[in-house]
Amino acid sequence: MGGFFENLWREQKAVLAVLAAVLLLAISSLIVVDEKEQVLIVRLGDPVRVINRFRPNTDYGQTGAGLSWRIPFFEQAVRIDKRVLDVDLERQQVTSADQRRLEVDAYARYRVIDPVKMYQTAGTVDRVSEQLQPILNSALRQELGNRTFASLLTAERGQAMANIRAGLDNEAREYGAQVIDVRIKRADLPDGTPLDSAFTRMSTARQQEAATIRAQGSKNAQIIRAEASASAAKTYADSFGKDPAFYDFYRAMQSYDATFAQKGSSTSIVLSPDNEYLKQFRGK
Repeated sequence: MGGFFENLWREQKAVLAVLAAVLLLAISSLIVVDEKEQVLIVRLGDPVRVINRFRPNTDYGQTGAGLSWRIPFFEQAVRIDKRVLDVDLERQQVTSADQRRLEVDAYARYRVIDPVKMYQTAGTVDRVSEQLQPILNSALRQELGNRTFASLLTAERGQAMANIRAGLDNEAREYGAQVIDVRIKRADLPDGTPLDSAFTRMSTARQQEAATIRAQGSKNAQIIRAEASASAAKTYADSFGKDPAFYDFYRAMQSYDATFAQKGSSTSIVLSPDNEYLKQFRGK
């Protein structure tokens, strides 16, 4: 067997060398592109095309991933992550509009949507993250510096994040990236006296808010009772106009009920049977 290959190599050396070169050339030309990456083909330093480019709303398997080709030695394949990436900020202090020092943890999520622009401006995805990190830091300080600490505990926090995301996305577009989301993981006061004072102030503010709500409720109740009394008086007046005798009878029954049906009262009233106040008992 060994003699066969030796004879073959000796007799067909040139042909085998050419076949080996062709095979090596074919292997060098072949590119395997994964679904989670984009491949930028760079020819002599200039980007010429993108394989498996990110396109929104494209079905899985229809993006161009798989086998592709390049010109060996002249074209370089630059692989760029197609997935959503993170930019994390280290925990840092930010001063709010009401001069509170906050301990803030935040992060942003982005993806590369223009590989050519990313390659020309930043070169690598890691470099994009490095560029976005100080921009996120600056946007965070500027936005939180215009808001109070209490507002970060309300729905205003969502608007603050939307503003930071919009500002960061505007900068990220210069690097061919799109910022998808910005989140604050934690926004706390430093431990110690500032934190205790903040809790005390927030507790007092909530108590004042509760007192205001109760006062408003009492006011509304009085208005409702007054409107009900006015409606009842109008009903009485209308009934008097339609049947004065029945109105006198009804009002007399109310008066008797208020006078004689008081619970726990020890007061006695002595009236003569022909007293005018008791005329309804006499059927007159």
